[in-house]
Amino acid sequence: MTLIKSISGIRGTIGGAVGEGLTPQDIVKFTSAFGVWASGKSANKKIIVGRDARISGAMVNHLVTGTLQAQGIDVVDLGLSTTPTVEIAVVAEQAAGGIIITASHNPRQWNALKLLNADGEFISDVDGKDVLVIAEGGEIKYAEVNELGKVTTDDTYLQKHIDQILALPLVDKQAIAQANFKVVVDAVNSTGGLYVPALLRALGVQVIHELYCEPDGKFAHNPEPLPEHLSALSNEVLNKKANLGIAVDPDVDRLCFVCEDGSMFGEEYTLVAVADYILKNKKGNTVSNLSSTRALRDVTEKAGGEYFASAVGEVNVVTKMKEVNAVIGGEGNGGIIYPELHYGRDALVGIALFLTHLAKYGKPVSMLRSTYPGYYISKNKITLTPEMDIDALMARVEKKYEKQPHTTIDGLKIEFDKEWVHLRRSNTEPIIRIYSEGNSETVANNMANKIIADIKDILQVSE
Repeated sequence: MTLIKSISGIRGTIGGAVGEGLTPQDIVKFTSAFGVWASGKSANKKIIVGRDARISGAMVNHLVTGTLQAQGIDVVDLGLSTTPTVEIAVVAEQAAGGIIITASHNPRQWNALKLLNADGEFISDVDGKDVLVIAEGGEIKYAEVNELGKVTTDDTYLQKHIDQILALPLVDKQAIAQANFKVVVDAVNSTGGLYVPALLRALGVQVIHELYCEPDGKFAHNPEPLPEHLSALSNEVLNKKANLGIAVDPDVDRLCFVCEDGSMFGEEYTLVAVADYILKNKKGNTVSNLSSTRALRDVTEKAGGEYFASAVGEVNVVTKMKEVNAVIGGEGNGGIIYPELHYGRDALVGIALFLTHLAKYGKPVSMLRSTYPGYYISKNKITLTPEMDIDALMARVEKKYEKQPHTTIDGLKIEFDKEWVHLRRSNTEPIIRIYSEGNSETVANNMANKIIADIKDILQVSE
């Protein structure tokens, strides 16, 4: 059993002992703490709740909505929804915050409470710590019977979300309809099975083949949309002679594509392609996190804009985007943040912008992919003993490469011309994650192996 309390919310496996998994007591405890925190931030005692389709979702939803109601907080329950849809609803309803019941790309035994502020954005690290303090020792009072909150259901936000996307100037419904795309959708049996086909129909796509689109939470494969999990989608694209395949994660904030020839477009290049389209129409800056591909920087600079890197984590990307007034941003895991709609990763707006780009490009997806720089990211890790001083170790590595361009805003990222290595300590394990990018798999792996060898040498000297 696992229970993780972090900036991204309260995440854990269902069942087990209290405090060791996401049990009913833990759900009530952290929901209550968030209710106290949100009520202290806003006079409008209303919270939006939505969930993905995972098996435990209904159970967790009952506990969350009942707890908030017991605190005298009104709840607008969107039911089966998506993370970006809840974010939009928080703002539209002028709510004090939101709770999204989803463990994102984690397997079916997991669930989580993702916490939003009144702007419909993930709460900050500081606010998250405040919620945890309340949960562990703050005074929590519940409402008397005449002051209980009201729970209302609202299933209109699917259409409201789609309508807002269609209203965006850079979404060209006519161009998409005229392209006569044939699309296969893999929604891993979660809420993308409701939202993605509905969006495609609204965009004028006539031929939609649905793969794993029944929102019953019985994930047909590992729900993280990585190439090794999308073989069925790839095969279906070929079998149906489709123009492309679309894959989303269970809460529809990550997006990736499969080309018409069955090859992977690459989740790192989802943001690159969408940014390319945006920058062709609006000059400006872009942001991604330090572990994302350099290709976004290349595309941005080619278009006359400036690229900025943030610490890893959606809230950090959003903060940097606001700081530099970025026109597009996101993360290399297939997360698109388009501020003209809202400051949150949104696969649905990503789909609409990408299809517009593809329709105007007028050639197959694989050819579009070939127009972008070819980089490869290698992901590795090195395990250390729990008592190891990781900060001191990272400082030694930084000293060794002090003459190279580098940054320490999130771990240590070292640049070698157009190649880089990024070292980050895990928040939950005694490990250092090592990401490296080069113009080939061999180059990326060699860089990672060199850094790993350096770390081992430093550890031997320290012994």
